[in-house]
Amino acid sequence: MTYSELFEKSVIQLKNASIEEASSDVTLLFDYILGVDRAFMFMNGNDTVPDDACDKLLNAVSIREKRVPLQHITGFQNFMGLEFKVSKDVLVPRFDTECLVEEAMLVTNDNDKVLDICTGSGCIIISLMNYKNGIEGYGVDISKEALNLANENAERLCKPDNKPQFILSDLFEGVNHTDFDVIVSNPPYIKTSDIETLMSEVKDYDPYIALDGGEDGLLFYREIALKAPDYLKKGGYLLVEIGFDEGDAVKELLIQNGFDCVKIIKDLAGCDRVVSGRKQR
Repeated sequence: MTYSELFEKSVIQLKNASIEEASSDVTLLFDYILGVDRAFMFMNGNDTVPDDACDKLLNAVSIREKRVPLQHITGFQNFMGLEFKVSKDVLVPRFDTECLVEEAMLVTNDNDKVLDICTGSGCIIISLMNYKNGIEGYGVDISKEALNLANENAERLCKPDNKPQFILSDLFEGVNHTDFDVIVSNPPYIKTSDIETLMSEVKDYDPYIALDGGEDGLLFYREIALKAPDYLKKGGYLLVEIGFDEGDAVKELLIQNGFDCVKIIKDLAGCDRVVSGRKQR
């Protein structure tokens, strides 16, 4: 079978499984398993694929056909230009969350102290530490498995002399510092009743505890907005990722808990994505 034939066969197989991003998924699998990119395909598409390589590719396509996330097949996800290791123990980093990091970068100065609540894979705090200088970073999560993976990512992606400290903690419970310049969080925010309506790749493979935001989706925002002022310097910032319909409610929670300059930021798709506020001076 030629590379072009294998590509076409794989795309058809995923389309028949109603996978919308069939072509891009196969392109990524070609790169991951065969080491073949689009330029190679253009120049050498009629070359024959070695049998063992063909079998490996078709096996991966069969796994993806069962709605296993592509990132669980490759073991990695690109986020903010960095390759993060992922697994069933963490929420796969989403492109949407880059909006949170980008907004945090606007209020984070070099050498600031930053806390990432519900850190998961560590993608938020590690990205901030890669694009700002001298950040003193901390990440907390209730999952030991998530923190193990976050530490692996930090070892791979951070400078040897400047890695975040990860803490096993239920939100602020295990945090001993009270002088953070910035607190960021992408907490669970899906309404409990909505989880079963999510696509299979999310509801069946992302950790349930990383999705469930309680009856109204606001469970974690209430706690974070209430406690964050005790851990921020005066003038420090809190930024949280939100669901598309939660902006007004989360904005009001920050205002009620003493934050000013509170605003809702939209993502590139025009959806409400981040709420930020400053601890009153």
